[in-house]
Amino acid sequence: MMNNILGIVNYDDASVKVQGLDNYRPIPSLSFLARYRLIDFAISNMTNSGIRHIQVYVKHKPRSVIEHLGSGRQYNINSKQGKLRILTGEEATQSEAYNHDITAFLQNMRFIEDAKQEYVMIMPSHMIYTVNLEEVYNHHLESKVDVTVLYKTVNNAHESFIGVDTLKLSDKKQVEEIEVNRGKYKNRHVSLAAYMMSKELFIHLIHLADNISSFYTLRDVLQEQAPLLNMVGYPVKGYVACINSLDEYYRVNMELTDYDMGKQLFNPDWPIHTRTSDSCPTQYTPDAKVKKSVIANGCYIEGTVINSVLGRGVVVKQGAIIENSIVLEGAVIGENVHVKRVVVDKSAQISKVKELVAEENKVLYVKRQDRV
Repeated sequence: MMNNILGIVNYDDASVKVQGLDNYRPIPSLSFLARYRLIDFAISNMTNSGIRHIQVYVKHKPRSVIEHLGSGRQYNINSKQGKLRILTGEEATQSEAYNHDITAFLQNMRFIEDAKQEYVMIMPSHMIYTVNLEEVYNHHLESKVDVTVLYKTVNNAHESFIGVDTLKLSDKKQVEEIEVNRGKYKNRHVSLAAYMMSKELFIHLIHLADNISSFYTLRDVLQEQAPLLNMVGYPVKGYVACINSLDEYYRVNMELTDYDMGKQLFNPDWPIHTRTSDSCPTQYTPDAKVKKSVIANGCYIEGTVINSVLGRGVVVKQGAIIENSIVLEGAVIGENVHVKRVVVDKSAQISKVKELVAEENKVLYVKRQDRV
């Protein structure tokens, strides 16, 4: 049954800007919680649900996404029964305003039209949650609607999910209006920018958006057509986060260092698949102290790590203290260095400056391969 669905991992929209980190890699391949990439959640939701034909659209710098996804074997995509295809814009665009999802869909239309599946499931990579898409598909067929849109009812919309679409729903969960969250209200139905619809309607919306405006995205055309379409919301339960800024990237990683909070997202019966890396276990010296942290393989820790996330191969030298920070793969925190509320990018070295402490409610970013 799920073989009738084409999975599409869509571009992240213009509201997604993870300052600093996205200078070196696209949003889908951002490191998350030491071992994952953001795109792992969307693809795992698809493959765990039985979707085996997936297209991934990458806006910029596709190398890291291509390397991470490979043939898709880590997501249990069998090349004889399924297909993982990574697609980018085929033609150069005159400006960034033209580089959006509708442009990419049009330039790769033959791959969409040639797909044998009758339905599409479209999801971005910057939304973090788990959902059984087979249940969404069954609901979509039973309700006989045009579009099913996934949403989460939240009580922190004044602080998080800024710039994300919110839904005005009727008593029957009919989408009456779509508007952007400006942070004015706490309680909102937040759209997860995940849509199920027929492939025929999807293709129609692509051409409609192109005819209306060269700057229109899928989000824009759905927002405009909402009153005319039979669009119904489908609530997602459990933990949901939106990684659309450096502050939210930091907050969500820190939040999930809490074991009880992590259990709301990670379920042994619904694994989040990722590309594995063969490396030795992390080594802790007798002086090492680690508390309430997520530590990847291959690290060497002589100092203190508290409430932090360390990627693969991070070195924490004697006397160093890491608090409430995210340190990405291969970074080195030198002797007697104290970092707090800092995001340290890949392969950076902090040794000369002994105190890197961000102001309260602020996050300090250290560039990739920088020497501080």
